[in-house]
This record gives sequence, structure tokens and C-alpha cells, in this order.
Amino acid sequence: MAFEGAGHAILQAGDPLEALAKDAWGEVQVLVVDAVGDPMDGFRLSRLLRGEARVLFQNLPIFLVLEHPPSDQELQALEASEGDGFIQATSNIQQLLNRLGPVMAGGFTKGECQRVPVLAVGLQADLAQRARTMLQQVGMELHTPPARNAAESQRILKSPVLLLGLSAGGVQGALSLLAQLRDQNHLLYTILVGQVKREADQRKLILAGISDWVPLPLPPPRLVHACRRAIEVLHARRIQAEYESALHDLRAHRSLLEVEAAALRNEVLTDPLTELLNRRAFDQNIEHALRQWERHRRAFVLLIGDIDHFKLINDRFGHPVGDEVLRQLSTRLRSALRKSDLAFRIGGEEFAVLLTETSLKAGAEVAEKLRSRIDEEPIVLPSGQAIFPTMSFGVGGPGAATISELLSQVDRALYRAKSLGRNRVVVFGGLEPPVGPDS
Repeated sequence: MAFEGAGHAILQAGDPLEALAKDAWGEVQVLVVDAVGDPMDGFRLSRLLRGEARVLFQNLPIFLVLEHPPSDQELQALEASEGDGFIQATSNIQQLLNRLGPVMAGGFTKGECQRVPVLAVGLQADLAQRARTMLQQVGMELHTPPARNAAESQRILKSPVLLLGLSAGGVQGALSLLAQLRDQNHLLYTILVGQVKREADQRKLILAGISDWVPLPLPPPRLVHACRRAIEVLHARRIQAEYESALHDLRAHRSLLEVEAAALRNEVLTDPLTELLNRRAFDQNIEHALRQWERHRRAFVLLIGDIDHFKLINDRFGHPVGDEVLRQLSTRLRSALRKSDLAFRIGGEEFAVLLTETSLKAGAEVAEKLRSRIDEEPIVLPSGQAIFPTMSFGVGGPGAATISELLSQVDRALYRAKSLGRNRVVVFGGLEPPVGPDS
């Protein structure tokens, strides 16, 4: 409202990455960006633009938006990113005009206008002078150190472009310089100035890092075009690198969220004492098993087991010993099952086992295996005293109309096992004879 009312056009971008890809930068007089952002904030965008080879970005006024007065840390960050100032989000129209009006009117200067440095090596003096004159007209400054000092000069200049002639050692001299720059991690966009007749030499130069070729005699439009294209290519690479960095950050963030979600899911669905699945997980899985039976006739068997006389264990030895009994019996249950089978603690001393792709007869055999595994070995306490827990099991399979009906059937089988003397297995419906130590 402030600047459209003053006759200016406002160009909006959804985020800094989108702004970098826009084609209208040549018309921009000032950049206003939120100091806070994800995956790129205003400080990072400012540093990125100031590091650009293009004069446009080096001299563009950049103001960051804050919701509060800047702290000392934010002022230091602004200086490090070479931004030009802050704007508070609560500013009214007049305050915005007062703050940015001089910038829009051209009254804002960042000091001497910077030129893009261009490194030139191996050019004859008259050729270098002509190139310098051409490039100064388009905001570039040519630097011509001796070949032996090229790497050191590049370390200081940080030029994006190298004009490489052949007057200093011919093809071999050019190859040697490129190798030196590469070894010192200074290899940059290289434009070869001159002619190389032998195809083998041309191939060597291309493999060594030549990106473009300008013939002699040096045509001014061709040289300017090559240098501008070099900067545009580097800018495109920089945008691509920022996109890839943002995607990497998003992938890393997504992976972290997935890990946190898995941990939370595990916490929500796991019994903390026994580390078996809990009642909530049992409800979800038994419902899924029943749906699979109804739709695809995928068989399953449900076992419900109860520790015999567990109250007596708690009363005689105390609850800490009772908890240890629950933990050790849970370990025995889990170790006796297949990876595809699921074990749950669904009550104080009550457990459930869901056997997938299993017949009722095979399910009764698994229940007997579990019963025997628990009965055959006592639990020895730290005091040396032994406890001989046992479990009774009820067994049932699909056929019930609802989950509650299925649970009721298996509970009746478990009650039958208890009434027959405990430490035994009973299958609902009498499809199998009672199983136990006395059967």
C-alpha cells in the first residue's frame, strides 16, 4: 500500500528460493525479506546474494523484516550477512515510507559500486587492454597477474571467471595453470582466448576444465556475451545448489519426524513393564485380523492366557517380585513365537497372542508349547528363592460375528481351563480336547 500508492510496483515471491529463480531482478530497487524462514531465512539469502558474481546482487539494498526491535545478536548477523537494515513488521505506512523512501528514490548508497572481478592470464598486453575496456562497460573489472601468481590472486579476488590465453607457455602452460588452480580448489569458469589447432590438445583442455572458447581476433560482443553467460551459468548452479540443500534439509527433517513418529507410536502401543504390545495395539490388530478373515478368509488364532494364582505371588513376595515375574514370562512368550505372531499384555496378569495364517489345531499346539515353556522352568529371585508360575490358555479362531463375541468365546475357554484345575489349554467349541499336564 505504501509504495504502490507512491507509484512503485511490488514484486512478490513466496520464499527466497522462488525469488532467486525470478527473471525480474534487473528492475528491482530494493529487497525486503523476512528475517525468519524455513528452509532459508533472510540472513542466509543476504549472504547468498552478496556472494553472487553479479553486480546487481552485490549492490542491491537488502532490508530484513523483524517482529521486534533487533537484538545485538541480530545486528551482528546483519553485519555478517552484509544486509542494509531492519524493518519492523508493525511499521505503519508513514514509517515504511520514511525508512525505504530514500532507497526507492535513489538516495541510498552502499559506497563505491563494486565490479565483478575477472581474472586474465596469458593474454598479450594489447589484448588484455582491449578486454579491460570492453568489460568495464558492463560492470566487470579485469585483473592480469603473472601466471605464477594466478592462484594467489584468485584466492584474494574470488573471481568467478578466468580468461585464459596461450601466450604464457602455450597449451602446456594453460594445462599446468588449470591443474594448479584445481589443486588449490580455485578452479573457476574458464574461457579460453585463442586458437588450438590440434584436436588432441583441444580434448585435453576441455577435460582440464575449459568451459567456453573465444577465437582471435577478439570480437567485443563475443567476449562480453561469454563473460555474461559464465556468470549466468554460475548463478544457475548456485540456485540448483540451494534447492538441493533445501531438499536435503527437508529430507533430513522428514527422516527425523519419521523416527520421532515411530518412537511415539512405539511408546503409545507398548506396555512399558513387559515391552509387549499393549491393549490399544491388541484392539487394532484383532480388528484388522477379523477384517482380513471376512474379506479374504485369512485364518488366524487368538490365544488368551492368564497367570495362575498371580495374586498370591504379589501377596507373598510383593509387587516388585510380581513385576519381575511378568517381565520374565513375557520374555518366554516372545521367544517361543514366530516373528509374524504378536504378543500383548492386555491386563494385569492377562496376555494375548495373535497367530496369523494359522489353523485352530496348530494354534492349540502353540498354546500348549507356551504353557509348557512357562511351566518347565522356575523363576529364581535374587534371594535364591524359586517361584514356579503357570499359565492357563483359552484358544479360539475366526467365525464369530464381532470382536466382542470372539473375545467372549476365548474368555469362556480360558475360564474352562481355570475350572479344570489351571495350567492347561482349552479350545473354544470343543474342537480340541482340553490340553494340560493331566490330559
